[in-house]
Amino acid sequence: MSIANKKLIVILGPTASGKSELAVKLAKKFNGEIISADSRQVYKGMDIGTGKITKKERKEILHYLIDIKNPNQIYTVWQYKKEAIKAINKIIKKGESPFLVGGTGLYLKAVIENLEIPRVKPDWKLRKSLELKIKTRGIKSLYDELIKIDPEAAYIVDSQNPRRIIRALEVAIKTKKPFSQQRKKGKSLFDVLEIGLSLAEDKLKEKIEKRVNKMMKTGLVKEVKNLIKIYDKNLPAFDAIGYREIIDYLNKKISSAETIKKIKKNTWHFAKRQMTWFKRDKRIHWVKNQKEAEKLVKKFLKNK
Repeated sequence: MSIANKKLIVILGPTASGKSELAVKLAKKFNGEIISADSRQVYKGMDIGTGKITKKERKEILHYLIDIKNPNQIYTVWQYKKEAIKAINKIIKKGESPFLVGGTGLYLKAVIENLEIPRVKPDWKLRKSLELKIKTRGIKSLYDELIKIDPEAAYIVDSQNPRRIIRALEVAIKTKKPFSQQRKKGKSLFDVLEIGLSLAEDKLKEKIEKRVNKMMKTGLVKEVKNLIKIYDKNLPAFDAIGYREIIDYLNKKISSAETIKKIKKNTWHFAKRQMTWFKRDKRIHWVKNQKEAEKLVKKFLKNK
């Protein structure tokens, strides 16, 4: 099958922008199935804090790569890329339209650009020592260490994400090659249409506020309590926004009001970092509503 017949529709945008709801509507209209591109929704039990689509909605439209791992299991970008491509090909084979949907930039990039991802096994001893450096010297000092050995990493590694910084350093140290040089683009596997959901800053901020309030009302504290009864509260999976703050609250480090305020603030900063990442990709067609998105998808699918 030629690339022209292997069409992939990507729906992306910052957290709380409404991309999941848009994708479900588009998938219903254009005979589609959805592959999640969210690095936290892969974990079972992390539902409320990740804004995971409901089981009822998943019955209406088939979703892939949600609830596939326990929070204590390692899931790498390399694994994600392999499984996402397998799911996309399966959907195409069925004669349906694959929708790759999410806000994890590296997951999206790995599939869209067929990145060659380094397969380096986790070195737990090294990770522990790097984590200790963050605790004692702060995240900035470790990020500076990464940029010193790999200046190009500044363009691809989030300076506020400890997990990504540690992984980039781990790969660079273990392979003795800069992390950025090990993520080369491969040959395109699909004909891709990228659609980004664009919202005015004040509108997005408002949506984030409402979303966090809803999460608290629908039981985020209880969800986290249940998870840390089963799993170690220091797991990398729980570094996700919403989870770390609630863990601090449960450990009586911060009050309930501070927790909500912190989650809103951290979510907003994260959304801004996502937009900075996405704005670098000039292939994205930014839309404001479902009608604009439908127009693009219709035209794209017609050109076979």
